[in-house]
Amino acid sequence: MRLWSLHPRHLDAKGLVACWREGLLAQAVLSGRAKGYTRHPQLDRFRAATDPLIAIDCFLSRILDEAMARGYRFDRTKIRYCPCACVGMTVTDGQIAFEWAHLRDKLRERDPARFTAWRRTTPEASPCFHVVAGGVEPWERGY
Repeated sequence: MRLWSLHPRHLDAKGLVACWREGLLAQAVLSGRAKGYTRHPQLDRFRAATDPLIAIDCFLSRILDEAMARGYRFDRTKIRYCPCACVGMTVTDGQIAFEWAHLRDKLRERDPARFTAWRRTTPEASPCFHVVAGGVEPWERGY
């Protein structure tokens, strides 16, 4: 499960679709509708929010916004759309840097044009997160 902290505009088509699908799985886990992935570390930041379901809906709303801007047809009825920009979740600048390197490696292989376009860009976090100083988040796997 990869719930990108990066702004959805940085994702390629495969990354955006996968993030939507995995976000919906996270939503099902957080609402108690799914039995698997209940201990997945990436869910910790949503569980730490005042209202985890609003937090995941905000996250999915930003994915939906980007999908709609690109002309994709994601099923809006699967979420409670939140126009909010931030629900008080934080992410460290170290996590953003880690995810940016990870995404760039993926883009280099599967979307060279997007890799070239984003290569000198300073990454932005999703509007759902407030960036704070720090290293890679403790919930990050593979670090």
